[in-house]
Amino acid sequence: MSRKARPTSEIRVGYQPSTRRRETAPGQHVFSLLAIGAVLSLVLLPACAKKKPASIYDSTQSTMGGEGSLEQYRRGTLGDEGPLRDVHFDYDSYELKGEARDVLRSNADWIRQNGSGRVEIEGHCDSRGTIEYNLALGAKRASAVRDYLVGLGVPADRLSTISYGKELPLCTEENEACWTQNRRGHSVVLKEVASR
Repeated sequence: MSRKARPTSEIRVGYQPSTRRRETAPGQHVFSLLAIGAVLSLVLLPACAKKKPASIYDSTQSTMGGEGSLEQYRRGTLGDEGPLRDVHFDYDSYELKGEARDVLRSNADWIRQNGSGRVEIEGHCDSRGTIEYNLALGAKRASAVRDYLVGLGVPADRLSTISYGKELPLCTEENEACWTQNRRGHSVVLKEVASR
């Protein structure tokens, strides 16, 4: 029994797409594009039509007319004092000294007596060290201030922290007197903003 070999042109291996062209009805492409457009508009337009309610707090303005350090830096007024005093730290430290604790007791009294506004605590460092190291140290300084204020009875939900590391110095000279000014915990009273 002999088998006839099939010509190689007839052997089909694996999947081969059809070479026949599909015919589409007139207007089918237009209908497809309209359907895609309708789906996209249902997904995207609600996000554009209604803005989320604004936060009731604006982190750049204080109730006393002051601003956060970043906004002050942008306006060229960095170093303007608000109602809360800064605390200073030793080199490479986030430990609160006695003088800093006295300042924070006074700050805590002011915060408790003045409404329900929030306070942002900024951690700052001098220019020595890497950006990453100083951002971490600034975060530890801000947290130390926050934790001490909470221990004095300030509600934790009224306090937030941010670290600027060495990025927003009060003084730019490279000497100990200048570095001492830059190693600080700065507290900003955030302004309450009406919902829109």
